[in-house]
Parts: sequence; C-alpha cells; structure tokens
Amino acid sequence: MKKMLLLANLIAVLSCIGLGIKFLIMPAIAQTVFKSEYQALMFKCDNVMRDHLIAKNRVIYQKSKTSLKQLRAAEIGLISCHDYDRLRKRMKIWGVTDTELSYIGLEAIEKNTKDIMKYVETHQFKY
Repeated sequence: MKKMLLLANLIAVLSCIGLGIKFLIMPAIAQTVFKSEYQALMFKCDNVMRDHLIAKNRVIYQKSKTSLKQLRAAEIGLISCHDYDRLRKRMKIWGVTDTELSYIGLEAIEKNTKDIMKYVETHQFKY
C-alpha cells in the first residue's frame, strides 16, 4: 500500500514538473531564442504585404508594364512571409501564445519605426 502511494506521489510530482516545463519554461526559452528573428521577419513580411497591396491597386487603377513589373516583384517578395509564418508556428508549438506573439510584433514596430506617421501607416489599411 505504501509503495502504491509513493508511486502515485512520484507520478504526480513528475506530472507537475512536466507541465511546468511545457507551459512555463518552453515558451520562455522560445521567446528568448527566437524573439529577434521573429521581429525581423514579422516587420519584413508586414512591409512586403503592404508593398504588394499598393502594387496590386496600382495595376487595377493605373495598368502599365511598369505597374505589372512592380506587382510581380512584390509577389516574389511575399515569399519572405513564408519564413515568418514557419517561425510563428514553431514558436506556437513551443507554447508561445498569440497574445505574446502580437506583443513581440508590436515591439518590432516600435523598434523599427522612427516617427509617429510611420506608426499610423503601419496600422492603416490602404485600399
């Protein structure tokens, strides 16, 4: 009976340690290891998506060979968003929450933006 109780306590302790590692330590490690790379990729992807939207609208409203070339170049640039998406998913697997990822992204915007109008442009949709 004592052996069963000891075994049950050991399993409970190991489970608590495992959960602590899964929900506390792994996300903290992921944020420490991947934060700067994530910020760089997020900022780059955000800019590429904005450039793509502008190029796409330019083709719609000012169709020319130049605007089509710019659209193709912007579409190729979207490949960089794939690296951002892969890293985001890797960090989520490690336990980093969407809220934490959003906060890291906002830090990247703050770090890479020099004046207030850039903040406005970053958060503004252009049609």
